[in-house]
Amino acid sequence: MAKRFIGARQTTVACEIELTGTGVHSGVPVSVILHPADAGTGLRFVIMKDGEIAADIPAEVANVKNLTLCTVIGDDKGQLISTVEHLLAALRGLAVDNCIIEIDSAEVPIMDGSAAAFVEAIDDVGLRELSEPRKFIKVLKPIRVEDGGCWGEIAPHSGFHLDVEIDFETPLIGRQRMAFEMSPGVFRNELARART
Repeated sequence: MAKRFIGARQTTVACEIELTGTGVHSGVPVSVILHPADAGTGLRFVIMKDGEIAADIPAEVANVKNLTLCTVIGDDKGQLISTVEHLLAALRGLAVDNCIIEIDSAEVPIMDGSAAAFVEAIDDVGLRELSEPRKFIKVLKPIRVEDGGCWGEIAPHSGFHLDVEIDFETPLIGRQRMAFEMSPGVFRNELARART
């Protein structure tokens, strides 16, 4: 039976998940298949063209190529995949460590503009625990980065606590703040439906 959890061991999706939708910027129909993957694989985008692998791009910060209007990742050969943020948020928010993301386009489908459709699809099949231990980052001292009037800071903590605040001049958004301990349940119930 597939499980829903976050524990000491790495996870993957319990079985293949196929999703279809449309690229918000391209308007092109897109097919995405989430494949279970071995421990240590990480989250990887595999672009398929004419039945062949055109690119295999790890979803890592070093592969981020652009952040204008969406997150774009790519390889050194110029292969790009855009609008990856909602799918990656769903995978990480549900504590999926390893997954091969097969895609037939250069853009992840937008679905409803949030991570909710991806979360629902992953929840439908559940997760499979793998034999390898999960890898964590341990923050040893506070680190703060500032840019203009914006800043971000990480500090030592025994879990994954987020304290996020935005302040927009428009009264529709205004100033909003949320503080919480991150978990798959919190992501599923409080964050997955958020739209950008």
